[in-house]
Amino acid sequence: MTDDIRLAFAHPSERAAAIGDLPYDRISLRDYVVEVEIGAFQQERGHLQRVRFNVVVEVLPQTGPIDDDVDRILSYDRVTEAIGAELRAERINLLETLAARVAERILAEPQAERVFVRIEKLDRGPFSLGVEIVRARDGHKPAGQDHTAAPHPRVLFLSAAALESDRLTGWLDQAIAMSAPLIVCVGPAATAAPRAGHALAQRRIDLLAIEQNAWVLAARDPRLIVVGSRTELDWAMKNGQTCIWAPSKIVLDAVDGPAAGPAESVALVAWFAAQVEAAELLVIGAAAPETQVPTRALPVSAVDLA
Repeated sequence: MTDDIRLAFAHPSERAAAIGDLPYDRISLRDYVVEVEIGAFQQERGHLQRVRFNVVVEVLPQTGPIDDDVDRILSYDRVTEAIGAELRAERINLLETLAARVAERILAEPQAERVFVRIEKLDRGPFSLGVEIVRARDGHKPAGQDHTAAPHPRVLFLSAAALESDRLTGWLDQAIAMSAPLIVCVGPAATAAPRAGHALAQRRIDLLAIEQNAWVLAARDPRLIVVGSRTELDWAMKNGQTCIWAPSKIVLDAVDGPAAGPAESVALVAWFAAQVEAAELLVIGAAAPETQVPTRALPVSAVDLA
């Protein structure tokens, strides 16, 4: 397999000499460089760095004349589009994750049989750091991926005053009894969070203040589970669990993050409701935000504590 990877990126004459009768045609994308925020280290957050892609796709040979028709081939655009789609989907920590997702997306193309992906970071020092992977269809052409879409949840925001209300359990009972899955959101506690004097550090502190309040609420009601990732949220909704949103991961990993900061709790929750394609946003103890989802209006209602 290691030699296969080396030969995938080698000159065609070297591949021909090593393999002889090549089983597949190959298309390649070489030295495709984009600037992106990526990386698991804190010092890589908030900064763009250059990442270079080299991709080779093995495709089935054409059985008839191509007739110079782009619709009969795997277009190079599909390779760059696969890269762009994964970079836009969410902020990624690991090159290994990015390479695997790009490969999976390319192999969804009907002509693709095997794909080689090399990704390198160019700005981490006087060298390049990278990964190389190979993924294959293994002769199996799936008719389509088995995928169960996550349901559209109801998002419930509880203000600090609502959390202290003796009506809290009743509100939760009513919301949980509804047919759609429920995601509960809270703001920070009334106690002021520490001040850092640095914007990025303060953002982290304010997000953690919200998560602390989420854990306080979860400790009061065993039906509620604190969840931070989109994968966990989707799983919980499909399995009938009621979640409390811990915002740090989704907010910090968002490619197109919220305009509202953690201190603007209701506006932040409205952004989150749009991300999960909520069926409704219910706000208790605060004013309803003015928000629109690009593709549709988000129904928003508010309950006054008076």
